[in-house]
Parts: sequence; C-alpha cells; structure tokens
Amino acid sequence: MTRPTRLRRDAGLIGILYVALGSTIGSGWLFGALHAAVQAGPWSVLSWIIGAAAVLLLAFVFAELTTMFPNSGALVHMTYVSHGDLAGKIWSWILFLTSVSVPPVEVSAILTYANNYMPGLIQPHTGMMTATGMSAATLVLAAVVALNFLAIRWVIAINSAATWWKLIIPIATIGVLMAYSFHPQNLLAHIHSTPVSGVFTAVATAGVVFSFFGFQQAIALAGETRNPGRYVPIALISSVLIAMLVYVGLQVSFITALQPGELRDGWAHLQFAGMFGPLAALAMAVGAFWWAVLLYVDALISPLGTAFIYVTSSPRVIMAAGEMGSAPKQVVKLSRQGVPWVGLIVTYLVGVLFFFPFPSWQKLVSAVSLVAVLSFSIGPVILLRLRRALPQAPRPFRLRAAGLVSSVAFVVSNWIIYWTGYDIVRWMLGAVFAYIAAYLSWYLGVRRQPLTQLGWRHAWWIPPYLGGMWLISYLGPIGTMGGTGAFGFFTGMWVIAGFSLGVLWAAIGAGQGSEAAQRCAEFVKTLASSGVESLARPEKLEVP
Repeated sequence: MTRPTRLRRDAGLIGILYVALGSTIGSGWLFGALHAAVQAGPWSVLSWIIGAAAVLLLAFVFAELTTMFPNSGALVHMTYVSHGDLAGKIWSWILFLTSVSVPPVEVSAILTYANNYMPGLIQPHTGMMTATGMSAATLVLAAVVALNFLAIRWVIAINSAATWWKLIIPIATIGVLMAYSFHPQNLLAHIHSTPVSGVFTAVATAGVVFSFFGFQQAIALAGETRNPGRYVPIALISSVLIAMLVYVGLQVSFITALQPGELRDGWAHLQFAGMFGPLAALAMAVGAFWWAVLLYVDALISPLGTAFIYVTSSPRVIMAAGEMGSAPKQVVKLSRQGVPWVGLIVTYLVGVLFFFPFPSWQKLVSAVSLVAVLSFSIGPVILLRLRRALPQAPRPFRLRAAGLVSSVAFVVSNWIIYWTGYDIVRWMLGAVFAYIAAYLSWYLGVRRQPLTQLGWRHAWWIPPYLGGMWLISYLGPIGTMGGTGAFGFFTGMWVIAGFSLGVLWAAIGAGQGSEAAQRCAEFVKTLASSGVESLARPEKLEVP
C-alpha cells in the first residue's frame, strides 16, 4: 500500500466548525469562571466579552488570510510570503510553542478535577502536580497522541461526536446552577472594591482569552476542507460567537450560585470546598449531586476532546515549517492514513516538557495565552503588508476597513501580552530570544552563510518589538503583574498602544517586495495541491 503524499480534503463546513468549537469548549469552561471571579468579581462577565472581542478581531483578520492560503499550518506559510525567510523561521518557532503547549493544559485540567476522587495527583494547597501527577500526565498525553494516528476523517468524526456533548453539558450547567441556587445580589457584591485592572488581567491569566483560541483549528485544517473560501470564515466567526454566549452564561450562573456568606471577605479570598473542581463542587454544594457526578465525567471528556484536536493541528504546523525549510524535511512525511506522524512524535516529546516549568492549570494557561497571542499578532502585519505587495491576489473573503481592524487587533494583542505579567513574559519571550540567538549562531557560525542571504532586512523589527514588550512589562505594575511599578496599569496600556502602532508601521514597511512575495506565494500554492514529499523549497525564495 503506497503512502499518500498530500493531506486529504475530507473536512466539510460542519466538520471544520465542530473542530473549532470543540477546541474552544475545553478546560476553560471548567476553571475559567472561578479564576475570573477571583480576579475581577462581578466584572468578570465583562472579561469574557473583552476576550471574545479581541479574538474576534483576529478571527476577521485570519478569515481573509486563510482563504488566500488554504494550506494546513497556513500561518507559517503566510509569514514567509509577507516577510521572508528569517521572519518565517522565527514565527514558525512561536507557532510551534503555541501548538504543542495547549494539550498539556488540557491534560492538567483532567488531573486537577480527577484529584477530587483520586487524591495524590495535585498538591492540596498549591494546585501544583505531584510526581504521581506528572507521571499520569505523560501517560494521558501519550494516549491522546496515539489516537491521532488515525486518518483525518476519523479525527473529525470523533471530535464531531464529542462536540455535541461538550456543548450540551456547559449549557445545561447554566440552567442547573441557576435552578438550584440563584442569588442575583452577588452580581453587585464588592463591586466597588474590586480593582478594575482585574477585568483585564483575568482576560490573560484566568483562562478567558485561552478559552477562545479554538478558532485557530479552522486555520490549521484549512488545507483539508473542500471549500475553504466559504467554510473557514464561517467557522472562525461562528465558533467565537457561540463560545462567548456559553462562557458569559457560565460566569453569571457561577456568580449567582455562590452563597452570599462565601463572599464576605471579598472575591480575592473566595473559598469553598472542592475548589480544584469548582463547578462540580458548586453543584454539590447547592444540592445537585447528580449533576456534580456528570461534571466530573465531563471534566475528562471536554479537556480530552480539546487536547485531541490540538494534537491534530500541531503536526500540521510542524509539517508547514518543514515545507518552508524551518524544520528538517523528514517532518513532512505522512503515514498510510495521511497523518504527519513525525510531527505527532515531536508534539508529544515537547509537550511533556511544558509540565515542568508550569506544573498547574493556571500557570500553563497564562504561558499558553501569551505565546498564542504573540503567534496571532503577526496576522494584522501580514494582512496589511500583502494588501500592498499583492493587491491583485484573489481574496475569497475580503475584510472591510482592514487598516482599522488590523491596527486595533495588533494593539489589543499586545495589551493581552502585557496583562499576562512580567513573570510569564520573561519566560516565553526568553524562549523566543533563545531560538533567535541559537539560529543566528548556527547560520553564521556553523554554516558560515552571509547575513545578506537571511532576509534580515524584512525581520529587523522583530527583536525591537519583542524587546520593547519585555521592557514595558518589566516596568509595569508590581504585585500580581510582577513589574517594578515604574508604570501604572493604564499608563502601561497607553505606552503599549503607541509602541504597537510604531511597530506595526515599521513591520509593514519592512515586508518583502511584490516580486519576492509573488514567487513565495506561488510556491505555497503548489503545496496545497502537490505532493509535499517531492517538493523542495527553491533557493530563490530566500530573498534578502
């Protein structure tokens, strides 16, 4: 039996929508309401709306870009087209970190809930995984990766069935909590003493924006759908809007189900029995024991389903990097089922490493939120650059007011990075800088290639951009954000807004010229229709 040389186009509109929505309804709904309420109190409802609005801006941007390049792992390809070789390699690394870090988050969620009936997985007072929990996490992640060796049509089928369950249970939870315990006065409790900054930090660190990132799965699988120009924009936008309604409803039901006495010390000191499984514990506290049992079951199914589909997309990002020369060519090899099997193995090995520096759900969520937003932040840059470089290129979906929408999306993306706090910023941006340093050392010192062939003139803005974000975060508020306090919270936001617009202007101007962008775009299009194993990236695409 011969091995396929290209990915199958077996995903229809419903399949792509289910993939995006199924990835969106993951562990965020099980923990987000609690962590958002602790940080923002009743204002946490607004946090979900802000998070959805931010992601929707990015979804509009990617609706145009993805339909221009309907390839699996399309964001990798887009970056090469707009900003050349070096920028493409840097963003391939950022996208790689994003794609392999989400499955560990979902596995951590499973173990955190399971600790309520299998003690010993999570430390009682810190929420960190124990040595036993770490071992269990590696085994669960291995099982998820193993299932992804199935053909994509089976992956889509499994996820579609799980999506119905994952939608019905959160919606029903809203009704059950409100039916058993409804205290609307909680929506005003301590509302004046809750810091307004908590509304924004919750977006980044409570799992709010993380919970909406499932929309990217429609991008990752664009090359495996029959009509990407129509299906992908619908899936992108619909998944965000549907998820927002579910998450806002869950937040309201969580707040109003709490007993008023549990709020006497304020939202920051909220405590009730079983907080490691907050929704199930709350259902049990209000008398819905039968529903609590079902929630403990769903705490296995929902995160497992999301981890499953993220493991599906991660190898396709790695495969795209291999197609463009950012990874060894072996990663584009497919199994007999049409699955990029080398990427699956890499996904598992690197995913396991994330458990060690971030051994709890909230720590993992904060790190993933930052690197994911950073990976998407180049979308507005690419869109505006390609409007200049390739004005006549076919755009099945053309974004209106692209300049305004892209500018706002870029500013908001950098705000979310800032809201994550300096402790996470230094870890994740440090990983990006380490890659840049390592690659340049290898390219200049080992290969002894001239800098002029690297495309540095198209990527020169990236180190100042990342360094500026690191510096502003370092100078940001003390306390939970970990800065020095040189900037107040909102002062830092104004500084970032101005800084972002300057970076955006520089990045758009630094992109590849029309001829180079067109050559690279033509090569990328061949990847969507040709056998990837037989393609080698031509040297002429490495335009200085």
